[in-house]
Amino acid sequence: MSRVLVVEDESAIAELISINLRHAGFEVTIAGSADQAQYEVDRVLPDLVVLDWMLPGQSGLALARLWRGQSRTKELPIIMLTARAEETDKISGLDAGADDYLTKPFSTNELLARIRAVLRRKAPEALDSVVEVGGLSLDPSTRRVSREGVEIKLGPTEFRLLHFFMTHPERVHSRSQLLDRVWGDHVFIEERTVDVHVKRLREALDKVQCARLIETVRGAGYRMAQQASVMSA
Repeated sequence: MSRVLVVEDESAIAELISINLRHAGFEVTIAGSADQAQYEVDRVLPDLVVLDWMLPGQSGLALARLWRGQSRTKELPIIMLTARAEETDKISGLDAGADDYLTKPFSTNELLARIRAVLRRKAPEALDSVVEVGGLSLDPSTRRVSREGVEIKLGPTEFRLLHFFMTHPERVHSRSQLLDRVWGDHVFIEERTVDVHVKRLREALDKVQCARLIETVRGAGYRMAQQASVMSA
């Protein structure tokens, strides 16, 4: 389930967006000011931000520039949703780092479509589409994993871990990166916890001869291969 932060100081609009996003399967947090938005981003990094321009404290434009300038948030997907409809405003918003720009009044269906489009471009793992790697099939909407019709039983953490691996195949991820992306940003647990859950995941995948898809990269972390290697740790 994708996490969306809605930064909007008009409560009626924020609630309208929230209801429609939740109905579409998103997890929603609302922030009514720039300070609250920054607090929420510091607490848990969302998958996407819907950001108003005019906010108490500082502008959404300033927030977008701030987030783009920080390593933790530089890739954070941002859609600006504002009443400022002049061409110069749109250019300013996009130049500040917004991935898309939508003006009020707006269609909730169009907003949902734009959210999905931005997520497909910038965070494909946040969408609920079926993923297939190395003979494994994972369906986020039903939370089922299978290989050639044989279902694999996974715990919640192992499921999230496998989902992340399958949406980022062949890429090496350090333990700290996995903690941030799978367990949640700013969740403080020991890195060896990752090793425990990788072991459990491999044990579950071993029942369908897929344990070797999860490779250990010495001194770097873990990687999911497109196909199992002959020698994987």
